[in-house]
Amino acid sequence: MKVKANLRQEAQADAAKSEADLVAAARRGSELAVRELIRRLNPRLFRVARGIVDSDSEAEEALQEAYLSAFSKLESFRERARFSTWITRIVINASQMQRRRARPDEEYNTVDETHLPRVLVFPGQMAELPESALGRAQLRGLLESAVAELPPRMRLPFLLREVEGMSVIAIARELRINPITVKTRLFRARRRLRSTIEQQIQGGFESIFPFGGKRCADMADRVVDRLQENVKL
Repeated sequence: MKVKANLRQEAQADAAKSEADLVAAARRGSELAVRELIRRLNPRLFRVARGIVDSDSEAEEALQEAYLSAFSKLESFRERARFSTWITRIVINASQMQRRRARPDEEYNTVDETHLPRVLVFPGQMAELPESALGRAQLRGLLESAVAELPPRMRLPFLLREVEGMSVIAIARELRINPITVKTRLFRARRRLRSTIEQQIQGGFESIFPFGGKRCADMADRVVDRLQENVKL
């Protein structure tokens, strides 16, 4: 019991640490620090992966591989950027590789589109849906289905903008594309979504593609187990 209590205290202490402190602890082999980083990053990184691949299972697989790659090579993280920024790039690369494996004949050209209209405000002036568990679940299902149908080149910028609240410039920097291309893809994503859900929703994008609870804990368990096979935590 005393050991479990000590572990709980250490976990609570890690929860209060900064990202930089956790990365430093992970470099020293702290399993709790690795778990806390995964817990913090899971929601955002899962959505990034889900913005590229076409299913939750593919996103989880890509995310797990990205975590393994990052935590196995922490010595290559030079702290010129935030750890969350560094690992986001790893997740993007892992997700793109996952998609290529699933669809080897698909092309992945980045088109630099210029001189196109500004992004429009996402529409929807219908009455708010009832604030019930069933209503939220139905709304989330509707949104996830609509967003999942977007092509990856539109889906990922849309999720980063609407769910993560990133600026157009930040998205362009993250994806290494022209800001005008980001604006164009956001405009096209919203136009596609509007045609199917304009009369049914108002906001609510923060609820889609969640990654918490048991799924979050299971991801941490799998990553730590795999890391312990090769790295001493």
